[in-house]
Amino acid sequence: MDAAPVNADSLPIRRTPRWWRRFVIASRKANFFVWLEIASLIALVVAVTATYLTYSREPDAGELLPTLQASLLLIATLVPAMAILVFAGRRLAMRRAAGSTARLHVRLVFFFSIVAAVPTLLVAGFAAFLFQSGVDFWFSDDSRGLMENANELAQSYYDANQADVQDETIAMASDLRFFFFERGGQLSDDNFPDFYAYQAQPREITESAILQRLPDGSLRTAAIMNLMDDNRWLEFSQKALPKLDEGQFVAVEGSPERIAALAPIDAESGIYLYNARTTEASLFNSWERAQAISSSYESLTADARTLQLRFNIALFAVSLLLVGLAVWFALRFADRQVEPLTDLVGAARKVGQGNFALRVEGRTGADEIGLLNRAFNRMTAQLEKQTDALVSANRQIDDRRAFMEAVLESVSAGVISVDGESRVMLMNSSAQSLLSDESLCEAQPDELVGRPLSELSPEICQMLNEGKERQIVSHARGNELLTLAVKAAPSSSGYVITFEDITRQLLDQRQAAWSDVARRIAHEIKNPLTPIQLATERLKRRYRKQIEQDEELFDELTSTIVRQVGDLRKMVDEFSSFARLPKPVFRPEDPVDLVRQAVFLQEVAHSDISFEVAVNLADRSNIRCDRHQLGQAMTNVLKNAVEAVEAKRLEAGEGFEGTISVAIANSGETDSEFLTVSVSDNGIGLPTDRDRITEPYVTTREKGTGLGLAIVNKIVDEHGGDMSFATGTSGGTIVTLRFARDPELAQAEAVL
Repeated sequence: MDAAPVNADSLPIRRTPRWWRRFVIASRKANFFVWLEIASLIALVVAVTATYLTYSREPDAGELLPTLQASLLLIATLVPAMAILVFAGRRLAMRRAAGSTARLHVRLVFFFSIVAAVPTLLVAGFAAFLFQSGVDFWFSDDSRGLMENANELAQSYYDANQADVQDETIAMASDLRFFFFERGGQLSDDNFPDFYAYQAQPREITESAILQRLPDGSLRTAAIMNLMDDNRWLEFSQKALPKLDEGQFVAVEGSPERIAALAPIDAESGIYLYNARTTEASLFNSWERAQAISSSYESLTADARTLQLRFNIALFAVSLLLVGLAVWFALRFADRQVEPLTDLVGAARKVGQGNFALRVEGRTGADEIGLLNRAFNRMTAQLEKQTDALVSANRQIDDRRAFMEAVLESVSAGVISVDGESRVMLMNSSAQSLLSDESLCEAQPDELVGRPLSELSPEICQMLNEGKERQIVSHARGNELLTLAVKAAPSSSGYVITFEDITRQLLDQRQAAWSDVARRIAHEIKNPLTPIQLATERLKRRYRKQIEQDEELFDELTSTIVRQVGDLRKMVDEFSSFARLPKPVFRPEDPVDLVRQAVFLQEVAHSDISFEVAVNLADRSNIRCDRHQLGQAMTNVLKNAVEAVEAKRLEAGEGFEGTISVAIANSGETDSEFLTVSVSDNGIGLPTDRDRITEPYVTTREKGTGLGLAIVNKIVDEHGGDMSFATGTSGGTIVTLRFARDPELAQAEAVL
């Protein structure tokens, strides 16, 4: 059920104070927040530097920073750091917000972050103050004095016990020295055990032994009293003897179980007294604990400032974490609150761009946003319904136009539409490739629109000016002369011109006609040649001996007949070769070997000419070709080069050095699609009508038949290649033959 409509006039309008609006406008113009961000960053750097310098200064032992100073350093570092986090959240909100809801989104994030940052800062400052106060108490002079007094008390007790054992051992050693050396007593005396016990027991000596050092440095016991079996007395005595030898009067050592002492009775005789008093382990452990506690306290006192710094760093990290979480929560909350409005604004923009099928999937409740969403969906539904008919009509028009464009681009004939002033209005790609030279072939068809037709084809433009509707014209495309069949039809805005390239068609027709002529000539001439030659040879054999006068003349006449018959036979053979050139049989062949053999034959026949072969093949694999026909083509080309060099030699004189160079290389888009053989010479060069030299019976030599290059052109064409001519840099001719590595595949692709 839809909610009741809301009257916008009845809604209260909350006006923003004027001073606040002025402040907002001024801050935007002055980039107020940018300057705040820069100031916060500078303040953070200054605070961190001051904190580092303060804590890195070498303090006196146990000296702490004052509580107020440590707390102020923490707050001075937290304030700019929190400000940077808040500003970062504001910038992130600006990036995530869009449209007219961006300001609302940014304000929510900014104020939520401020509300979270201020209490966090207060709590952190109060916690730092409390901690610093506690640290001041624990590291105060009273606490340090109490710890030192306890340690001194335990140490004095232990030292007094050690001093008592030391004094008693010295006194007992003196009494034993008096007994042995003044009174002359012996260990074997009957009263010595009682005397020994009387000396030890009043002194609270629990273990005692009289030791004698042997010449090898070892010790043996001369008399013992309650001596333990753990041999600790021996280890202690051996460690203490070097000290006594250095002049020390007595050696004392304490352990958890006993306090031992060693004193000399008579050092010269090597007699020593070992005494030990057993102590309570708990007392020794208490002394050790007191020492450890005192040492730990001293260590903490030395690192008091480090402890302050660590706590401040922990408070700093926790505070920043809380503010960061608050910023993240503010972003999430703002997204959730502003998302419906953002979706609606974005949908309105898309509808303005023409997307009438868009529907808002947000809230559809009874609140204002739900009401606005439903009204928006009804509006877009009506707009979509009204525009469907227009879209359908435009689609039909576009389909027809696309069909016509596809037809124009797919046909091989060139199509041009020109206006009344013979300016190009429309041109397909076939027309561009037929009429444009190399500089315009790569241009887009739209770039040629508006150009005069006379710039592309003056011949077709002249035909239109003469009012002709169809004509065969010759068009020069670069160095190539094309024959075009042109038709022109009037249109509402000008003319529609169609034309096809019939150059190849005319050439094929001429070659077919010449092939028929050659076949007839070969048939009519070849039949009488053999009888003429046989009759001449028979006359020579039969009447040579009967002629007595003019023998040389007879021989010359008969030889001339035979020689001319041979020349006619060669001409007939060439006619036959051109007329009945067999279909090539393709097999894998080595092209380099084939070319070298053809060059070798000419090199042997013409030793006065320098031949060079250059192979520049990255791929030396075989090509599919008819070896006989390819050899015939190479022989004809090399023969023409030799004849051109010899003609040049006749013009230049005997000092002329003829050279013929053959280069074999790869070419094509894949660099191995075609095999190119270039034959260059320094002969007389190309004739002026070079475009016709491949036509049958066109020759520049006196005895030439005009079939050599025609045969070569036919062989190259059936091998999926082409032949071109160029003038060398220093004169002469460069003939380039290009063969497909797989002629059958090349012919299939040409058909497709």
